[in-house]
Amino acid sequence: MRSEPSDVTDPALETVRRGQPTPGSVDRRGPGADEGLADPTGTDRRQRHELWMRRALEVAVTGEVASPEGGGGSAVPGGSAALGGGDAVSADPGQSGDVPVGAVLYGPDGSELAIGRNERELTGDPTAHAEVLALRRAAERLGRWRLDGCTLVVTLEPCTMCAGALVLARVSTVVFGAWEPKTGAAGSLWDVLRDRRLNHRPEVYGGILEAENAAVLRAFFR
Repeated sequence: MRSEPSDVTDPALETVRRGQPTPGSVDRRGPGADEGLADPTGTDRRQRHELWMRRALEVAVTGEVASPEGGGGSAVPGGSAALGGGDAVSADPGQSGDVPVGAVLYGPDGSELAIGRNERELTGDPTAHAEVLALRRAAERLGRWRLDGCTLVVTLEPCTMCAGALVLARVSTVVFGAWEPKTGAAGSLWDVLRDRRLNHRPEVYGGILEAENAAVLRAFFR
């Protein structure tokens, strides 16, 4: 009888620190000691992630979508153009009572495809988390559910629902800001994104501009 594969809580993985970046190749077995880890120290990658995270923070705080004249997607990493025009978000997000979490989905070429901001209170939709909204909008614009090669940048560690959606959408890379010890599913409470039993495991980069993202959330709950 075949035994169940070990998950990310396997004692063999105790040396993998929380949120440690991992490669997302399809045939990988999980963050084990016998495989190379994605290099989190590369200057270009770090700067790009911070630039993209500041855009996600902008979405979280203001709900605004800045689009340069002429519309269309920008191929410049960090560019703020959304494919096919801007996404509709609350004109005054502070009035909705939604937790200020922002997400931006970038294409393989660095173009901004879609954004999302928590709209659960605004819409009465229990699934209207920032990540899910960004995935829905990107899929609609691209005309496909597979988001291979894309990067999802979000200001707060994804919950189990959002982590599952990211896996199902085949997003290649997930970059998040503040850790969420109560519901986080990217290394805090669970590690859905890197569970070796799943058929897709994105690269994960956590704690990007963590202090700035956490400050926004603390101000909201004060």
